[in-house]
Amino acid sequence: MGERTGLFVARKKWLAGGVLLLAASVLLVNALADWTYRRGLAELQEHGDARLELYINYLQGVLEKYESLPQLLAIDEHLVHAFLDPLDPQRIETLNRYLETINTVSDTLDTYLMNRDGLTIAASNWQKEHPFVGRNFGYRPYFTQAMEGRLGRYFALGTTSSQRGYYFAYPVRKENQILGAVVVKIDIDQIEQKWAHRDENFLVSDPEGVIFITTNPNWRYKSLRPLDEEMLRQIKDSRRYPNATLAPLGNTVVSTTPEMEIVDITLDAERQRRRFLKQSQYMPKGGWDVHILSDIRRVQERVVWVGSLAWAGLLFSVALFLLLAQRQIRLAEMKRIEDRARTALRDANEQLESRVSERTRQLTETNELLRKEILERKQTEMQLKRTRKELIHAAKLAVLGQMSAGINHELNQPLAAIRSYADNGKQFLAKGRLEEALWNLEQIGELTERMAQIGVQLKHFSKKSSGQVVAVPLHGVIDGALEILHPSLKKAGVRLETSIVPQDLKVYANHVLLQQVLVNLIANAIQAMEGMENPTLSVRCRQQGERAVVTVADNGPGVDPDSATEIFEPFFTTKKSGQGLGLGLTISDRIIHDCGGQIKLVSSSKGACFQFTLGVQQAGAT
Repeated sequence: MGERTGLFVARKKWLAGGVLLLAASVLLVNALADWTYRRGLAELQEHGDARLELYINYLQGVLEKYESLPQLLAIDEHLVHAFLDPLDPQRIETLNRYLETINTVSDTLDTYLMNRDGLTIAASNWQKEHPFVGRNFGYRPYFTQAMEGRLGRYFALGTTSSQRGYYFAYPVRKENQILGAVVVKIDIDQIEQKWAHRDENFLVSDPEGVIFITTNPNWRYKSLRPLDEEMLRQIKDSRRYPNATLAPLGNTVVSTTPEMEIVDITLDAERQRRRFLKQSQYMPKGGWDVHILSDIRRVQERVVWVGSLAWAGLLFSVALFLLLAQRQIRLAEMKRIEDRARTALRDANEQLESRVSERTRQLTETNELLRKEILERKQTEMQLKRTRKELIHAAKLAVLGQMSAGINHELNQPLAAIRSYADNGKQFLAKGRLEEALWNLEQIGELTERMAQIGVQLKHFSKKSSGQVVAVPLHGVIDGALEILHPSLKKAGVRLETSIVPQDLKVYANHVLLQQVLVNLIANAIQAMEGMENPTLSVRCRQQGERAVVTVADNGPGVDPDSATEIFEPFFTTKKSGQGLGLGLTISDRIIHDCGGQIKLVSSSKGACFQFTLGVQQAGAT
């Protein structure tokens, strides 16, 4: 009971520690994510301030490059003389060409001259399709500022060309009298193209908050804040942005500080809201507000990445904590189990030792008996192999014994003939008849050769074979067997029929052992047909696919169907007593099986028919 209570307290303590660790980890992850976000915004703000300062300096440099040009042109005598005699066509044409040259050299969009009423009397684009000559631009604020005696500045879309430009205007005087104004229009498209950046957007807005310069073309001529009706009317009267809707940008301020704003803006191209860091600075030179919008996706991605790592570390820590807790609890439980098991094992150990000793003794005795039995089986197997070989050899000798009478008859006839030829030869030699004596000697030689061939066949047949399986021609095997049994066949008066298709048929077997099988089958057939009229024996060989089929058939009494299943058993015989041991077919079955074939008794309408199959050597094989 005390052990279970201690285990419960340990689990409760580990669980409380795990909850505290999880809560502390969540707070730590949130604090880390917040710090990463603020740090990322600070770095982005620092980078944006530097970029914004560079952009403003660039804008001021562009404006300063051209703001002195109208002042220089205003003191040119050509322009003053044009105001004194504005109706002289020759003078006006010369002035147009002069302004065109100045416009080309200074790389401005347009340069033109306006009289006191705002009417353009000469312009650099006088040869273009829509020249400024004869058009009145007195409504433009830059003209009003110039007529007040100061440098006029203004940004607007051209009412004739609809091309954006920044206008500089300066009064043309003669003896402190303002005769008109000279105007220079510069191109600002290159400003947007040069400062376009993937993660940054630069905006320049006029005092009313309308964006007229931006690196994002979709935001052009939109307002940073909604415009009231009065302001829209004033912009329309000045024709500053003709045909522009001046719709709000659609930005929503998320958070703001004195240094920056976080805004959400809908991107027209992507149809989704994106969050930007907005930084603004006033540029007194043009009276504009310059803004930079930095995409904070990378900051958000960094927060997600850091948060993911932190959560992964948190999960790993919690998992490690749980594993440690589980391990400690498991160890405590296992210690308790081990203590209980140790006592039980100690009690059972004595009983097991006695049982093991008894079982070991029994197993030792059993193993000893098994070893003896295995040794006896191996010896028996070796004895069986030797016995089988001896039986095969004994069967050969038995066949030789059966053939001895016929062979004795064959040998006695040549011996008697040799004796007769020798006696005749001596008489012929005594009489001097050499030719007849030579003929008798030749006959003696042929007879001795025949007796030698019979001896060779008996020698090969009687010796033990190694049992090697090779490709042997059936024709030679059959001829050898018939040569051995020729006396028996002749004595029994058996008519022999042989057939080999094809003639060069070769099978895989041992030549001597296969010859012994044929001798056994043919000898059995001769004995079965003993005393019958017209005994006939047929040996037929044919190829059937990859096998050779050899059939030995006779026209004897055949095999009793009741004995057909036992004829291949050892020592089973249907012959008369003293004619055989009953091992011929058993040995033949073993020889054919060892050569990879099969022998069987097949049904026949008359007599007995034995058939065996062997593998055939294919054409071209060696």
